[in-house]
Amino acid sequence: MHFLSADNELTRHSYYADTAVRETRYPALQGDAHCDVAIVGGGLAGLSAAIELADRGFSVRLLEARQVGHGASGRNGGQAIHGLACDQDTIEAQLGLAEARRVFDMSVEALDLIRQRCTRFGIDAEWRDGYLGVACSPGKARSLLAGAEHLARHYGYAMQPIAKADLPGWINSPRYEAAVHDARSGHLHPLKYTLGLARAAHGLGVHIHEDSAVTAISGQGTVTLSTAQGRVTAKQVLLAGNVYLQGLAPSLQDRIMPVGTYIIATDPVSPETVQSLIPCGAAVCDNNFVLDYFRFSADHRMLYGGRVSYSTATPMNLAGSMHQRMAKTFPQLAGTRVSHAWGGFVDISMNRAPDFGRLPGQPNVYYLQGFSGHGLALTGLAGKLVAEAMAGDAQRFDTFARIRHHAFPGGRWLRTPALVLGMAWYRLKDALA
Repeated sequence: MHFLSADNELTRHSYYADTAVRETRYPALQGDAHCDVAIVGGGLAGLSAAIELADRGFSVRLLEARQVGHGASGRNGGQAIHGLACDQDTIEAQLGLAEARRVFDMSVEALDLIRQRCTRFGIDAEWRDGYLGVACSPGKARSLLAGAEHLARHYGYAMQPIAKADLPGWINSPRYEAAVHDARSGHLHPLKYTLGLARAAHGLGVHIHEDSAVTAISGQGTVTLSTAQGRVTAKQVLLAGNVYLQGLAPSLQDRIMPVGTYIIATDPVSPETVQSLIPCGAAVCDNNFVLDYFRFSADHRMLYGGRVSYSTATPMNLAGSMHQRMAKTFPQLAGTRVSHAWGGFVDISMNRAPDFGRLPGQPNVYYLQGFSGHGLALTGLAGKLVAEAMAGDAQRFDTFARIRHHAFPGGRWLRTPALVLGMAWYRLKDALA
């Protein structure tokens, strides 16, 4: 696939890369090795699974094509939010309300898991409590508040509704009509968290190999993963590379699409400005289909994301166009300089629900994909679920595996243009709303 060259370019000006110290470089795989479980992908899902498997006594090797946290795990908006990227009614329609509630409860467990791992492993990931969902129009406000009421009534998950007149006490912006506040969700520095999980996994005995792209997977009962300089033979395998698998598992490739998402960081602003713009200190995200998301970092920079590319082409004048979006939300920041602009690719599924399962005909090869931009917390929980399944209890993993998924229409050559046209329609709907 062609998107990795653009992806490499986008890593060069990441605020996260400039503020997280890589204390350890893990050696590339050399020669042959054997283990109980081999993991492909050194992001949050793969590292989480490695920790959970090591805790259960498995010998584990993790193979990362570049560096730990190179992909979306180390470059995302840093927002850890309850639920899934899709609406709950998508899950309810497939699994029924009882199982949909079970899925939702696991997404909340994922938030607690972040806190637990930061405490257990001493990870200073700059966690801060609080998430604010906002609406840009009266119609979107009605939808936002109705969704919050549905979660409270049917899922027992209460959030605080905020009327337009009360918004300045939470967020000082002219754009929004209403909001809901969730004290249990929050935000953090994703690369510091990812590197902390890698240190934790390594300390538990997991062999991590960077610069070790898997080029082939073979075998049925015992599976062999081949790299340029070695091979790993394992009883069980986890594919946690998402859009970076590069055709390693063709049966999965058409079920997700790489979507570029982009973020800017400003120069630091005064603590008084931070307090005046987002008094609640929460991460913020609107409920448009093509959405904006933002938060202040621990060193008082506005981190503003939202421009997306469904063609895998980097938008022109990225920093300038993102600055305009930020200034529309916060006119008070119109004169603030942008210090960093970066992006990366997330893996979206057709219905925006996560896609977990086993490869057809290879029940010992598991995969985790389709987090659809909502994976900072859920990837950690997914790693725990797959570890439970590999240890013999697949009940929770199979709840997710029962969610049905379809390939993107258009085949190899037409699915990207079709998605671009579809997103243009959703942008129009957002504007009209």
